[in-house]
Amino acid sequence: MRLLIMGPPGAGKGTQAVGLAERIGGAHISTGDIFRANVRDQTELGQTAQRYMDAGEYVPDEVTNAMVKDRLAQDDAKDAFILDGYPRTVDQVAKLDTILAELGQQLDGVIELVVDPEELIQRLLKRAETSGRADDTEDVIRHRQEVYTAETAPLLEVYGSRGLLIEVDGVGEVDEVSRRIDAALPS
Repeated sequence: MRLLIMGPPGAGKGTQAVGLAERIGGAHISTGDIFRANVRDQTELGQTAQRYMDAGEYVPDEVTNAMVKDRLAQDDAKDAFILDGYPRTVDQVAKLDTILAELGQQLDGVIELVVDPEELIQRLLKRAETSGRADDTEDVIRHRQEVYTAETAPLLEVYGSRGLLIEVDGVGEVDEVSRRIDAALPS
């Protein structure tokens, strides 16, 4: 199964994607994890990504597209994967379509985790306290939400028109949300 998980920052995409990848026996492909690893290792990409992430902006498409294309071509993503954090723009949807077509693949579904915006802000502020993430200040969180609404939410319309969109209530305990996701997946 080849899936994309979507939702605004703080909706629980990463947490749910890890568990779902295990349950379907596929790769968890998270651009956020890849960026953070590069930042931690102080690579050139990491330094570039850090500037954008600190400002609550997305990393430029050309960097992200190349990274995702390489990752999707790896053996562990051949039969099943969960994309987490990509695509984020309509242009990236077109690029992902091209990448998947070149690999002879297509998406089976797009999971949207639905969470109230104020709930998200509280989640991210709490995460900032417990994990020490410098990019989780209230101003940056609110800006990220605005960027999501402007640039990423239109993808929901694209995937909805293709009949791939699966809306899942993202509020509740991790296991509860996981059960909702599993129940909603295409058979």
